[in-house]
Amino acid sequence: MNLHVIGCSHHQSSVSVREKLSFTPDQVTTFLNKFHSTFPLSEAVLISTCNRTELYAAGKTLEGVPTSEQMIDFLASERGLESGDISSNLFAHRNQEAISHLFRVAASLDSMVIGEAQILSQVKQAYQLAVDTGHQIPLTHQVFQTAMKVAKRVATETDIHANRISVPSVAVNVLTGEIFERLDNKRILILGAGEMAEETLTYLAAKDGKDIVVVNRTRSKAESLAEKFNGQVADWDDLGQQVAAADLIVSTTSANEPVVTTAMFKEVTGSGRQQPLLVLDLAIPRDFDSKIGELPNVFLYTLDDLQKQCEKNRKSRQSQWPKAEKIILQETTNFFQDVHRRNSGQTIAQLKQQANTAKDAELERLLNRLNLSPEEEAVVEQSFHRLVNKILHPPLKSINADKGGDSGGLLDAMKRLFQLGD
Repeated sequence: MNLHVIGCSHHQSSVSVREKLSFTPDQVTTFLNKFHSTFPLSEAVLISTCNRTELYAAGKTLEGVPTSEQMIDFLASERGLESGDISSNLFAHRNQEAISHLFRVAASLDSMVIGEAQILSQVKQAYQLAVDTGHQIPLTHQVFQTAMKVAKRVATETDIHANRISVPSVAVNVLTGEIFERLDNKRILILGAGEMAEETLTYLAAKDGKDIVVVNRTRSKAESLAEKFNGQVADWDDLGQQVAAADLIVSTTSANEPVVTTAMFKEVTGSGRQQPLLVLDLAIPRDFDSKIGELPNVFLYTLDDLQKQCEKNRKSRQSQWPKAEKIILQETTNFFQDVHRRNSGQTIAQLKQQANTAKDAELERLLNRLNLSPEEEAVVEQSFHRLVNKILHPPLKSINADKGGDSGGLLDAMKRLFQLGD
């Protein structure tokens, strides 16, 4: 197996970079179809969340998988960017490093908030979107199914997920307290009606947030969410009016550009706000123009602003880190050994069959030319058999000695050398 991954995350890329590389589910499907047309021998999965965009490509042969540079070029092109503008913000891993990285992502060890639950469902969704394109992804299937198993192991065998917190919990429990002493007398505006919005509302309700208004482009979804929290619903066309009336805004839409611009904000707020306004922009791309945060009495926080608070969470779970990393290493090693056993078994069988077919043909040709007794034919046949085994012994020993690390190239070389099929 040959597996490459390129991408960006909160570790090395700012929110301004991540939003340029983010994809909606519909865009993911279009992207994958174009990818398969460009690289027909490669499988692909694209993960796109608030904090990361990662493109995985897999193939049976090294030639069938695009290089990291080709993948970066393709990603940049699909986002209307130049490769040179984003390459320094991307990481690239292959084979074991790529597998280990995916396992860590699925297990929430690579998340901004260590132990958050949402990433595993996002990994599953990314895999399902790849399946739904209709393209065959048997190799990727093995990788992602194992990643989900690894995530469950980490969750059950460590305390990484104990007292689980998330980005919304950090945003509400930490940042709201810095601006407001209480929430029961504050008008709360929620933009968007997805999982992030619902989770954020759960934490707000726990802090006595009561005056809630939900605004979403699809009103029925807003009504469904508002009903769960005894909130109200406003039309999307009334967004400006609702922004002006709010004390706390949580924005989680999947819009491709800001839904609240500086010009719009100034228009609806007039000469400026007299009371504090807290905006928690949890969307990628961002929903609020960053310049709004420079206005008087406006406190605008994005996902990047949560980074320091999330580092505290990371440190609090460090005692469980070695145990979780041990699981990742063990499962990565096991995965490649399993792949190696399957691939090497097939290669060994093909090599033996090829050698024995050639041996049998030559032996038959020789015996037809000689007038030997049955006993003499048996001796010649045994000699041919021993000769083939001696010739095959060194390459077979090398294949069996390989424990499946990052040396899949040995099997590929063997296949090319002896012209073996897949």
